Amino acid sequence: MENILTIENLTKDYGEFILKEVSFQLPKGCIMGLVGENGAGKTTIIKLILNLIKKDGGSIQIFGLDNIENDPALKEGIGVVLGESNFHDNLKSTEVSKIMKNIYNKWDEALYFKYLNRFKLPADKKIKEFSKGMKIKLSIAAALSHKPQLLILDEPTSGLDPIVRNEILDIFLEFIQDEERAILFSSHITSDLDKIADYITFIHNGGLIFSQSKEEMLDYYGIIKCGTDQFQLIDKEDIVGYRRNSFGCEVLIRNKRENRLKYRDWVMDDANLEDIMLFHIRGEKN
Repeated sequence: MENILTIENLTKDYGEFILKEVSFQLPKGCIMGLVGENGAGKTTIIKLILNLIKKDGGSIQIFGLDNIENDPALKEGIGVVLGESNFHDNLKSTEVSKIMKNIYNKWDEALYFKYLNRFKLPADKKIKEFSKGMKIKLSIAAALSHKPQLLILDEPTSGLDPIVRNEILDIFLEFIQDEERAILFSSHITSDLDKIADYITFIHNGGLIFSQSKEEMLDYYGIIKCGTDQFQLIDKEDIVGYRRNSFGCEVLIRNKRENRLKYRDWVMDDANLEDIMLFHIRGEKN
């Protein structure tokens, strides 16, 4: 499968924070969830991909080309949504189109107004009068209307109600029906990624915990619920992290398939993305 984005040993040193040799690949036709706690390095990675800050090491290839050497040409093929609005509050939706068609060679005004109509966004109101959800929809409409191959999203659904979030997720799923496209989706709303992500890249304290298909990830981890005495019998090499509670312990386990046989008489549940993140970040370690 051909990659639309390839990152190798990416490093950025801020002194107090270091992004440490992060590597991952995003194949065409896929959505990758970029996850981690606040301050983990997700936004730093996005800024490095977009060449907004200078890297200290490693390489970034987009469409098989170096992101620095080919910066202007590559940005024609990238749609970006950073935060709730990329535009000045005093602009109107119609004025956004006039600006964007001077930036992107492939700007499609008809497609842009089609999205405005679909999102029920007024053409004659200033952006400062828009709700948060309306501002994000406007940014998405603009990002999609120059027909990018790669869509990069930094917390696009944060703070939105479930109905608006689902509407936006449907747009993203439509976008990748063309299997020449891909999405890198930074989010802390794990339920959104449970619905649409094909791959998960998990960043913690500037380092890569894993980058793999969501299916493989969910197949790999399990949760054992047991008493304190039973907990002492679990092989430490099988434990990612654990949490104690009034009933005993919850333990995130590696190699779920193998360990279902190893701990066949114990209760082992499937783990979801939120479980996996919480045990890695907040779970106790041996």
